[in-house]
Amino acid sequence: PERVAADKGYSSAKIRSYLRRRGIKAVIPERIDQINGRLRRGESLCRLDRAAYRRRNVVERCFNKLKHHKALATRYDKRARHYQAMVTIACLLLWLP
Repeated sequence: PERVAADKGYSSAKIRSYLRRRGIKAVIPERIDQINGRLRRGESLCRLDRAAYRRRNVVERCFNKLKHHKALATRYDKRARHYQAMVTIACLLLWLP
């Protein structure tokens, strides 16, 4: 992927360096303790692509709606193709009026 969008829970030096080594841009806001540490050390703050971070919300809301189907949230199906079929049906139900 070109970039990874995540919430503040994934903001760590280890994750950022892992992405940087692979040439992937991190769209992860920094936690306040990381911001304060950077300011104390005189480093520049990380820039956050706010437009890309806002698009992350669309994916989060889609997962939230899919989780309303109990079969998807608890994964009762033992076979991957059955689970994939349930995901497809749930997506169809979201898109059909």
